[in-house]
Parts: sequence; structure tokens; C-alpha cells
Amino acid sequence: MKTQEAVIKRIKGLCQEQHISMNRLAYISGVAPSTVKNIMYGNSENTGVVTIAKLCNGLEVSICDFFSDEVFSSLEQEIE
Repeated sequence: MKTQEAVIKRIKGLCQEQHISMNRLAYISGVAPSTVKNIMYGNSENTGVVTIAKLCNGLEVSICDFFSDEVFSSLEQEIE
């Protein structure tokens, strides 16, 4: 799994746990709905740390907790 795929999977999981839609996540995070949709549909190849931090704030998880999930433990090395 690549990093961006792991980010998407983690966000989806947190949204499902908290019963939050993409539009609600955008609203509570202060991130444009189009940005959230581009991330979640894989149209964004490299989600920035600032955007991830805003999403974490909306989801009420720290950025450390976000990345400490097992989905990030077996990422492929991405050198292109």
C-alpha cells in the first residue's frame, strides 16, 4: 500500500467510527469540500501535512495518533 492510499483508508476509518460524512468533515475541519473529495477519491496524489492536521483537528485526533495506526506500519517505499 502506498502512503496516499493509507491516508485515505485512515480518514475513511475515522469518519466511519465517528459517523461523519465527507461534507461534515470538510465543514468541521475548515477544509474545502472539493479538497476532501479529491483526497478521498484519490485525485490528490500528495496530501499536505497542513491539510492532514486540519482534518485531524476536525476528527479530534492528534496527528501523532493519526499516523500511529497500523495502516501506516507496512508502507511501500516510494521513490519515483
